[in-house]
Amino acid sequence: MTQDLAYQGNQDNSFFIARDLAFEGYHGMARDTLRLILSKYPDYTDVRNLLAKTYSWDGNHNEARKHFNKITSVERQNKEVWIAAIKNEMYAKNYTIALGLANKALTFIKDDSDLQNLRNDIVNEIYSKQNATETSAEDELKETEAKSYKNRIGIVNSLDVFDIVYDPMLYSGVEYIRETEIGKIIPRVNYSNRFNINGLQYEMDFYPKISKTFYAYTNYGYSNSRIFPNHRAGAELFANLPKALEVSAGMRYLDFVTSRAIIYTGSLGLYNGDYYFSLRPYITPRTDGPIGVSGSLLARKYFQDRENYFGINLILGYSPEIKQLISDSDIVLAETLLFVESQQLLFEYQFTAKSFTNSYRASLGITRQELVFDPGKFFLALSAGFRYHTKF
Repeated sequence: MTQDLAYQGNQDNSFFIARDLAFEGYHGMARDTLRLILSKYPDYTDVRNLLAKTYSWDGNHNEARKHFNKITSVERQNKEVWIAAIKNEMYAKNYTIALGLANKALTFIKDDSDLQNLRNDIVNEIYSKQNATETSAEDELKETEAKSYKNRIGIVNSLDVFDIVYDPMLYSGVEYIRETEIGKIIPRVNYSNRFNINGLQYEMDFYPKISKTFYAYTNYGYSNSRIFPNHRAGAELFANLPKALEVSAGMRYLDFVTSRAIIYTGSLGLYNGDYYFSLRPYITPRTDGPIGVSGSLLARKYFQDRENYFGINLILGYSPEIKQLISDSDIVLAETLLFVESQQLLFEYQFTAKSFTNSYRASLGITRQELVFDPGKFFLALSAGFRYHTKF
């Protein structure tokens, strides 16, 4: 009968009584009091939060979600409610929803360690679930993203400035990324100005989906400019393994007018919470000398999602896929000059706008490299780059 009467009591005293009942396990009795308080004070956050928690403790996650959503839609900075709402989805084993809530909470309460740790727990749970079904956490995030956006357009620019000998070198590109049921397709046009020569290159990347465990990378590029290979091609097979591991093996082929190179490569990647590490070697057989070996080590720290990260890339040996050098006024194939000593350290930072449809990546690197025509003498190069992507 008391529930049919207008609430006349002291809301704070009633809340404390309901809280004691809830903590002692009398959830139903506590809810009766909490609902009665809300009938007169619907904006009493602590009351609605406790009501939602009692539903969550009793396994009524849908009802709990309704009350949590009412609070978070208005009080964006209430950390306690965000954590309770996220845990409600974890109890319901809705890990994708929980991850989305954690990412959303971190947009309002930035860099909060408790929310970050909770997000890490969710990601690790997703990893373990996906490993059981031979699906990596990265694939899960890609699939979730693909449901919303199927297309991207990207613009890439970078500049190398040298301390001696070489003039600045410019690299630019425009690409279109299309997500399809069979995999990702990326046509691209590259432009470069090097050694006072302008050149264009036309490329197509395709990442076919083979199974939950395997996917592949294929590439073909064509150019009639002497600062690009006439033809370039690549193929690589990737496998997602248990323990959040990813391995791959493949090759690259570069065909210049006067020389050709086949490069064997692969990778070993590891996801650990918000961190990703990748080791990639490049091996180039040579008929006129020893086998050329170079490689790179990449480390990334992800923030609220896979679109936001900070990375460091260490490259030892000449980068075997992009740039060419000049010697005695002739452009030479860098991949045949693997005796050239080279070290590069590259920093990259990618972030998204508030709409999450636009992403930006800035990079800054320094290179120390031996001159092709003067062994034992080195030059330094500073590299800066910027990439913009928009999703639709």
